Amino acid sequence: MLLLGTFFLVVGKNFGCGSSREQAALCLKYAGVQAIVGVSFARIFYRNAINQGIPLLECPGILDHVHDGDIIKVHVQTGMIVNSSTKRETTASALPPFLFDIVQAGGTVPWFKKKHPTQ
Repeated sequence: MLLLGTFFLVVGKNFGCGSSREQAALCLKYAGVQAIVGVSFARIFYRNAINQGIPLLECPGILDHVHDGDIIKVHVQTGMIVNSSTKRETTASALPPFLFDIVQAGGTVPWFKKKHPTQ
């Protein structure tokens, strides 16, 4: 899953701290956020975003590689991040396969429906 020309957030340390409800991630999804790359994420926010189908990639040095207005390409499966504006590359932690499956399905509910179709 390579995301191009979409809306990404690049965030700092412990992003999502204090947002224990799924609405925080859901609002970002409805705003068009396709992926979030950050230094680190609050645990509950991380899982809520995955449950909504938003991939999150942790990349401790990302703020040294991306600046406002840069155009980036994010490869969710491998964690490769390419800054097209500066021609620099960096690697984030890739999602584990079971979380990638949830994101690729569009979230927990669509993933569950796919795995357990009603007859």
